[in-house]
Amino acid sequence: MGDYSTALKYFEQALLITQQSLPENHPDLPFSYNNIGSVHSDMGNYSMALEYFQKALLIKEKLFPSNHSDLAFTYSNIGLVYQNIGDYQKALFYGEKALSITQQSLPENHPDSAFLYNNIGTIHDKLGHYPKALEYFEKVLLIRQQSFSPNHSDLAFPYNNIGTVYHKMGNYSRALENFQKALFIRQQSLPPNHPDLTASYNNIGMVYQKLGNWPAALEYIKIALLTGQQSLSLNHPSLAPLYNNAGFVYNNMGNYPRALQHYEKALQIIQQSLPSNHPDLIFPYNNIGTIYQKMGKCSTALEYFQKALSITQESLPPNHPDLAASYNNIGMAYQKMGDYSRALENFEQALLIIQRSVPVHYPRLAICYSNMSLVCCHKDDFKKAHMFCEYSVQIAEQSLPENHPDLLKTDNLELDDLPRSGRPIEVDMDALKQLIEEDPRLTTRCLAKRLGCARTTLETHLKELG
Repeated sequence: MGDYSTALKYFEQALLITQQSLPENHPDLPFSYNNIGSVHSDMGNYSMALEYFQKALLIKEKLFPSNHSDLAFTYSNIGLVYQNIGDYQKALFYGEKALSITQQSLPENHPDSAFLYNNIGTIHDKLGHYPKALEYFEKVLLIRQQSFSPNHSDLAFPYNNIGTVYHKMGNYSRALENFQKALFIRQQSLPPNHPDLTASYNNIGMVYQKLGNWPAALEYIKIALLTGQQSLSLNHPSLAPLYNNAGFVYNNMGNYPRALQHYEKALQIIQQSLPSNHPDLIFPYNNIGTIYQKMGKCSTALEYFQKALSITQESLPPNHPDLAASYNNIGMAYQKMGDYSRALENFEQALLIIQRSVPVHYPRLAICYSNMSLVCCHKDDFKKAHMFCEYSVQIAEQSLPENHPDLLKTDNLELDDLPRSGRPIEVDMDALKQLIEEDPRLTTRCLAKRLGCARTTLETHLKELG
């Protein structure tokens, strides 16, 4: 870890000497301002970093033409500070200014452009513009493939970022493919406790979470947390997502006390290092709320969900996927509390955002329709309940593997349990026996689909067959 205090002391001494011996707009002054700003940025003092970078920019704008490469450097620094404080629109503005200048002065695939493409891709990722983020990260990968050997450690970063975007888009097979490429490169080129290896283990664990493979997910996330604890300070910000992800796995394995313990540790770390309205607080608030809800403490859960929603509304675009997640969570809390009108209102808000997102995240859409179906059933609106249930099942079956746990969420409300659903209750036992004889490997879901009945009804008849 760098000795930032010592570095800052020497840079400030250098600035003082420069200010005393040179005119106020001398070209050497921006160099000193940039150095001091960079140290403050590394220390997390983002307001001070911004102040010094803007001082450097003010002088450079007076000294150089608008397309000078020195301006690109400072625009990039300012953009990174705005990115770190969660102001992604300003970060994008300065990042694109830096890239525009660089494109005018360097060849199309120059290595220096990769850094700027990566920054802009990261901002689009944060804003939920996933196809755009993917476009920029693939440019980074192309440039680095032309510059480095196939197993060079710098290639791991674009693979990792591309995997992250595919993960958020719900394309888990492509995400896993890119994360595994990044891990393979890092295992060959880095020491075993390197932070980048920690990130790779964590990312693969996250994909296994989404695929419902909880033992594999826990295995990779435990490795990530162990390597992270060995290489970082006790409350380092980079440990927060690892605790968060471990909590998520324990949550899905039904170990709620362990889940809450890990979520609260993640929240504590983030609160110590970031402003109170930073977007990174959204996830731990939502996750802690989820655990309290599962433990039957719905009013406490609602408090955490509303904190998450407030930050999401302040810091992210109106159609960001995280906003849909917050509305969905609030809807779930109201549903558990028996306030079905407010529950439906929040589910409808979530649905609207998911439908407007590009590309549409179909697994989330399926869960949203499933939630709306349950609420409509409680409100005795069986016609809508049946319609939403149909939507949920159709979308889930088309977008998820057959044994994915999220498919079970669409079975919370079976079609033949709904009045006026029009679905057959009885199962043709002869047809059932014939299907089993033809292919004993058929799953319950496949059998139910072929027979035109609900899964729970079929399971009852299968027990009769022994």
